[in-house]
Amino acid sequence: MWFFIGLFVVAAIVFGFDMISRSQNTENLLIRLSIYFVFHIIVTWNIILQVWKAKRVNKNVIIGLMSGYISLGFLAFFLFMTIEITNPGAFTGVLLETENMALRADGLLYYAYITLLTIGYGEIVPAIPIAQKAAILVGLVGQFYMVIITAVVVEKYIKHSSSH
Repeated sequence: MWFFIGLFVVAAIVFGFDMISRSQNTENLLIRLSIYFVFHIIVTWNIILQVWKAKRVNKNVIIGLMSGYISLGFLAFFLFMTIEITNPGAFTGVLLETENMALRADGLLYYAYITLLTIGYGEIVPAIPIAQKAAILVGLVGQFYMVIITAVVVEKYIKHSSSH
């Protein structure tokens, strides 16, 4: 609980300062991304645990399954944004050919989900080794989630529905 209170206080200070100053300070952006990343790691972990430990499959488990996958996409986005901020030009492509950080963030959010789904249309390409490794990691995590977690839920559903 104290960890979350501390996280909230740091977030309130950083966000409050950003609202007052209205500056695009990269250092504050990295702090905000770190806070979001930690928060989403904890949320995603808890969602996956609840889905994994569920005895019966109901609508809450199905919603949890979908929420866990969406949360993984946000984690991928925070990872890609951090790489792009610390290594400008780490990702290249048509959707990133702008100096507007909000539009670049939109492009990286899109790229995060396309990579997690392993679709890979090619509008955005990881240009440096750390970005390439991050893309591989996100693709693998997306596939592992789909195969393992979804299979566990389906197995529980089949076991529950056949016992009646």
